[in-house]
Amino acid sequence: MISLCSNVSASKLWPSLVVDQSKTPYFQALLEYVDAGVLPFHTPGHMQGVGMERSFREFVGDNLCAIDLTPMPGIDDLLQPKESIREAQELAAEAYGADHTFFLINGSTSGNQCMMMTAVNPGDKIAVPRNSHKSMLGGLVMSGAHPIYMQPAVDQEMHMDHAVTPETVEKTLDEHPDLKAVYIVSPTYYGVAANLPEIVRIAHERDKLVLVDEAWGPHFKFHPALPISATEAGADLCINSTHKMLSAFSQCAMLHQIGDRVRLDRLKAVLKMFLSTSPNLPMVASLDVARMQMATKGSALLSQTIELAQDARRRINDIEGLYCFGEEIQGREGVFDLDPTKIVVAVKGLGYTGYEASEVLRRRYNIQVELADLFNVVALFTIGTSSDAADRLVTALEDMARDDRRFDQFSPSGVLELRLKRGSYHLPSIPPMRMLPRDAFLADTEFVLFKDSVGRICAETISPYPPGIPVISPGEEITEELVDYLRLEMKAGVRIQGPFDDELRSIRVVAGV
Repeated sequence: MISLCSNVSASKLWPSLVVDQSKTPYFQALLEYVDAGVLPFHTPGHMQGVGMERSFREFVGDNLCAIDLTPMPGIDDLLQPKESIREAQELAAEAYGADHTFFLINGSTSGNQCMMMTAVNPGDKIAVPRNSHKSMLGGLVMSGAHPIYMQPAVDQEMHMDHAVTPETVEKTLDEHPDLKAVYIVSPTYYGVAANLPEIVRIAHERDKLVLVDEAWGPHFKFHPALPISATEAGADLCINSTHKMLSAFSQCAMLHQIGDRVRLDRLKAVLKMFLSTSPNLPMVASLDVARMQMATKGSALLSQTIELAQDARRRINDIEGLYCFGEEIQGREGVFDLDPTKIVVAVKGLGYTGYEASEVLRRRYNIQVELADLFNVVALFTIGTSSDAADRLVTALEDMARDDRRFDQFSPSGVLELRLKRGSYHLPSIPPMRMLPRDAFLADTEFVLFKDSVGRICAETISPYPPGIPVISPGEEITEELVDYLRLEMKAGVRIQGPFDDELRSIRVVAGV
């Protein structure tokens, strides 16, 4: 085995080495423990299902209970891998083209925080896009870093942010030469990919680290029709939500490291702080198996997925009043490439908000989409999407588009006002930052009515969810534009994450400022 103290991967040390990607060493270690019939006197307390409530055990099954174990000799330790987990992570690194890969069992949320804690120290400047996931803010609070926000390309026609452009990254680095790292989101929740090779080139020429939130792109490496992956582009650190588009259990993700710019000892120390000492071992095993599946069958499986998605896109675009963007927008500002497996359906032509359309799809057709916003719904096509499922989605959208099926009892109150305001709708501007996120989060705070909060310094994160992108963050000034925007979103039916008051009638602000 290659020592994880080295910054050299197995494939780079031995270029001629043939790696057997059909192996699942960690999953096999769990099976061998179960087959050995070991008598357990260890956690978890249900003792391989024996002590579990019968109804739950019968639902989840004996096999899952049997491998819900704890790290011990022969099963390996996620915090100090030396055996099967180490081998599984090395196989994942080879599959993704990384020098080192680490399994995460608290999603890309923990991966974002680990990247931030590894790359920057208190007071260090880091460039971050405004359309970053709220977990990035958690990393800023924990690290004490100073964010320099970059404006992603705004598509006013489609009412969404795309990716940050290389020109924006270069301008930010020119204006802030003391930046230590650049953090990029690619792809976006809507499947738009940034020009990562050019951004990496620009940053590395200035000796800056590049961190990539590639949560929505764990499949990119495994099919030529998909955007270039962050590992292929040469990012120093990147994360993949292996559960989002692949077959691992929910909360499963991977963190990949490439090159010698990142201190591996610091990264491993941070991981030990963030990872649980009692990880869910079936989740870890699902990461091992999901990697094997992609490395050995990924191209064929993804070809089927892409074909299904492209056919659905074509059929949806034949429905009057609906629009599902595709390669025709490639080349717009911030749109370097597209993930065709993301089906983004603009429903405003039917007079619906995305929130209404999502509710209609669920309550009338028993279909649940991934995301809804003011103007769109987003459906994921993955290796688990069948042709029958694709047909049901398209048929439901065709039915919704009929004049006699619109504006029924599913429409929430207050939406008429929203429809009248659509002509002047725009995404809010980045508010002024008056305190560092960490300082505002830890400051003395008080509650004020949200409608009266203009001019105060926010002390919490306000994120419409999904997609979980903060509209305002700790340390930023609450503007009238933001208050109007969020009240409009709330009337439309958005779900807000982050604030203590879920209804956003009040907001936590820095006291006395």
